[in-house]
Amino acid sequence: MTAELAAWSDFNVAIVGAAAALAGLVIVAASVNIREVIQATTVTARLGAGIVALVVALSVGAIGLIPDLDAVGYGVIILVLTLIAAVFQGHAARVIVRTPPPGDDAPPTVTKAVIGFVPIAAYALAGCALLIGHPAGLYAAAGAALLTIASALLVSWIALVEVLR
Repeated sequence: MTAELAAWSDFNVAIVGAAAALAGLVIVAASVNIREVIQATTVTARLGAGIVALVVALSVGAIGLIPDLDAVGYGVIILVLTLIAAVFQGHAARVIVRTPPPGDDAPPTVTKAVIGFVPIAAYALAGCALLIGHPAGLYAAAGAALLTIASALLVSWIALVEVLR
């Protein structure tokens, strides 16, 4: 499995760089309007979950670069990081569901609460596949990283726009 994981090194390097840059940009963007962000509990929870998701993508990519890492070890690490992200996303989902939407044209609360779980589910699939030694877990991890970036960007953009309304 280590040879298969080594084949993903360029992808992992790219994900690490992208996730780190995006997490930094989200933090800087939020800090510009930090008072408004802190006052909006749903925004704070969503941004927190988005940043944690990006840190998971960064961590999974970086750990995938460790020489001689075996599939089971990589799968266990992915599952632990997935659990951490799920805790933050679960908190964000609870806050979103408990807070009434600001207007009649607001998207359904359930959609807002569930969207952050999509990359987490993909990482869970990747971790489980790697635990049983299936190389498709590497593809699932790659898909999860891309989903994480897309989801975090979407959630962050929406959250930052909501702050300015």
